[in-house]
Amino acid sequence: MRLEADGLSLSGHHVLIVEDDETLNMVLAQILTELGACVASFGNAEDALIGLLENHGACSLVIADHGVPGALKGLEFLQMVAEKWPHIPAILTSGYQLQPTGAPPVTFLFKPWSVEELLSAIGQAMAGDSIMGVLDQ
Repeated sequence: MRLEADGLSLSGHHVLIVEDDETLNMVLAQILTELGACVASFGNAEDALIGLLENHGACSLVIADHGVPGALKGLEFLQMVAEKWPHIPAILTSGYQLQPTGAPPVTFLFKPWSVEELLSAIGQAMAGDSIMGVLDQ
């Protein structure tokens, strides 16, 4: 796959993916790798949290699906990340409109997403431009 990312480069960045759909996880990892990122993928939020703790929060971006299996859902995981590592930008993905309360500022990416929408969300998150308002609709 060859991406036209309009100058978006993740070279030198570490990105953590939390996505239980193996195909989406693989596609995300491939796109991020194509952009130059080092990628760590997890199928649930509990394992992702352990991975972050073991690496002392060494991460440049987190992309988490809300509907992952387990007691810890994507939004709650991102709340924990924001509390411990407030410098890490985050993208929350979901196929459902969410009504979160007390959520950290995140960029929301509605499923199904296109590559262009993913790249836009990454650019917004990395620039610190959260679009939390989308979640309140």
